[in-house]
Amino acid sequence: MAVELPDLTPADRGPAEAEDGRAEAISEVEESLRLLTEAVRASMRDAAKGIDPALSLFGLKVLQLLKRVGPTQSGAVAELLMVDKSVVSRVSRQLEELGLIEVKPDPSDGRARVLALTPDAAERVRAVQTGIMLDHDVLHAWTARELRQFAGYLSRLGPRTGSRTGSRSGPPADKPE
Repeated sequence: MAVELPDLTPADRGPAEAEDGRAEAISEVEESLRLLTEAVRASMRDAAKGIDPALSLFGLKVLQLLKRVGPTQSGAVAELLMVDKSVVSRVSRQLEELGLIEVKPDPSDGRARVLALTPDAAERVRAVQTGIMLDHDVLHAWTARELRQFAGYLSRLGPRTGSRTGSRSGPPADKPE
């Protein structure tokens, strides 16, 4: 059974915390996340090459975004992927040359350009999507409860939307299977 611990500021923490192994455990978590990130990047590079040998990793991210949200203004793509518009402009030219996207003027704003997947690109992105992030054989070996708990832990590592003392202080609640 997990025990909920309040979030503490560094000033609240005493020497006992350093002695309980938490610092070493945090280092282990960070190392595991680093290795997982490297594995995901390698998997995504392979997926990009599976779509087109000339496709960059960022190009794959643009294609995945367009697959998820549909035709989108290039400025909105830049905002969603947190990059400068010039980066999206360069990549969209490459994707258009590869026949993976269509670029058209936005009918509601003639100055803006709308990016959309070609039907062939949509099929190729769908084909490489499964298993791109994590090994599905491993995930299928876990129970629904373990998967929900893992998802809860991952969500707690994501961007903070509230204060430090919000609902993130304890482990994720277990949900029935």
